[in-house]
Amino acid sequence: MQFLNHVNPKHGLPIAAISLALISLAAHGEENATPLTIHWKNNFLTISGDFPGGTIPIHYLEAYCRPGSTDRGWGDTVIGHHTELIAASENGRMIKLRDTLKDGVRVDHTITVDADGIDFRLIAHNPTQTTSLAHWAQPCIRVDKFTGCGSTDATTLVPEYARQCFIFLENKLTRLPTTPWADQARYTPGQVYCPAVVDRNDVNPRPLSTLVPSNGLIGCFSKDENKIMAVAWEPYQELFQGVIACIHNDFRVGGLAPNETKHIHGKIYIVAADVPALLARFSRDFPNQSR
Repeated sequence: MQFLNHVNPKHGLPIAAISLALISLAAHGEENATPLTIHWKNNFLTISGDFPGGTIPIHYLEAYCRPGSTDRGWGDTVIGHHTELIAASENGRMIKLRDTLKDGVRVDHTITVDADGIDFRLIAHNPTQTTSLAHWAQPCIRVDKFTGCGSTDATTLVPEYARQCFIFLENKLTRLPTTPWADQARYTPGQVYCPAVVDRNDVNPRPLSTLVPSNGLIGCFSKDENKIMAVAWEPYQELFQGVIACIHNDFRVGGLAPNETKHIHGKIYIVAADVPALLARFSRDFPNQSR
């Protein structure tokens, strides 16, 4: 691979169905994958390919965040950072980035295209002698084109695009809006889903659902319901339906002690609307969450 270097049907299916889907994945492999490319500029990672809408822009990354964020002004939560493009392959299938946080933490990102989506490998390191309060971060995925819903009114409690979105509850795909639907928070609208292992005081200051997701997989169907875009991280802080036709799976850092290093793994899937096959791929990539 050459590099350019730079300086500065689908609903309510149980997870038990994944066994047959794994056999299908092994049989078909990469020959059925849709070619994708990636490009990063001005803090936006753009995925391009032969899927509805043609491009998926991601604010990568929107913010690194301190704990205690659920009921606090957003400006007091964000830790400023600067992103540098380190390398990009000529064929649009690999990008390396480095984030430098204002507290001195460095996060190196290796982003690659694979058979059915985009793979993220992050290394977060604190070279300082002070504990970092970087507990989580936000990649903001814009899905207006993919869902065919256009831009959304930020004051709408349940915008049109949200009805194309899903999470997993009790191990079953559940379309939004979920029941109950929270509508009270420091900032509205939106909907946050917090996993059981994360303090509910440490998530986005948008309406926080009482529902606990079964896993860290959130996604949406294309307008014609033939494709799925889904995202997962390990570890993850929250799932979030946003206010600008976006969805989030916000990855968890959990703070960094002096000289501590942590590894974080993420994946965006762009696949046919075959939920058992998606769950099989997710199970293979994130076995701890699938259990």
